[in-house]
Order: sequence, then C-alpha cells, then structure tokens
Amino acid sequence: MGCFFRKRRRAKKSERITIGKSINYFPWIATIDKFQHWVYENPNHTREERLQNWQRILTEFTPASLDVTGLEAYRNYSWQRQLHLFEVPFYYIEYGIAQLGAIGLWQQFQKDKEQALHNYTNALSLGGTRTLPQLFEAAGLQFDLSPAHIKGLMEFVKEEMEKV
Repeated sequence: MGCFFRKRRRAKKSERITIGKSINYFPWIATIDKFQHWVYENPNHTREERLQNWQRILTEFTPASLDVTGLEAYRNYSWQRQLHLFEVPFYYIEYGIAQLGAIGLWQQFQKDKEQALHNYTNALSLGGTRTLPQLFEAAGLQFDLSPAHIKGLMEFVKEEMEKV
C-alpha cells in the first residue's frame, strides 16, 4: 500500500481495512449460498416460508453479540440486495473460493516469494483448461473447504493483521 499512500500510517490503515474486508464477507457468502440452496430445493415454498428460512439462515451466520434491534424490516429482505440470486444462481460462492485461494497464495508468498509467484503464474497459464481443484493444485494449494482448513487460513490472516 506504500505506493498509494505517502504516509505509512495511512498505508497501514488501508492494509487493515483491506484484510478485514477480505474475511468479513465470508459469513455473507455462506448466508447467501445456504439460502439459495434452500430456495431452489423448495421451489413451491410460500413467501412466509421463504421469510422464515431467510431469518433462520441469516441468524445462523450473524454473531449473537451483534445488536440488530430496529433492523428487522431491513434484515427480512436483505437477501434481495444480492443480485447473484437472480442473475447467476450458485455463482456467489465462487468469490469465497477465490478469496480462500488468494489467502493460501498469500500464505505461500510469506514463506517463499519465488515459489509462490511461480505457482501463481503456473495456475494462471492453465486458464480455463482445468477444473478448479486442478487449478488450486497447480498453484500449490489445497482445494479444501473443510472447517479445519479454513480455520487455518483465518488464523494466518489474524496473525498477519496483528503485524499491521
């Protein structure tokens, strides 16, 4: 960020914001993905069933410590702001998968810059000729969406945030 900001303090602040944003939207991605699965698995649902299930799923991914008092009307229909549900169903999860890959490459880069860059360009050179798991493998990454793997990536991000 130093090339964009003259003052180191502002660069650090921008780094913290960027890192925070990169992980803060995972719960929203999970919420949208789970909700759209429910919607498409229940094509004959009623408006009331849709509202109840949205509220249930949204609550599942909202920290209990977050006070949402007074926001009920907004929250009831907040799923509608995610155009992917209407335009490209089941695509939104790809952003989360891409972000996990980016964090994995960042982790590699912290250990061995040259190897990480090689892995990255190797995966890019394959373009759309391979499956997503194969592209991750070409980048030296695990295509692993398990809670344990994601937890490890988030612990890495937390450590990096503490350095900033």
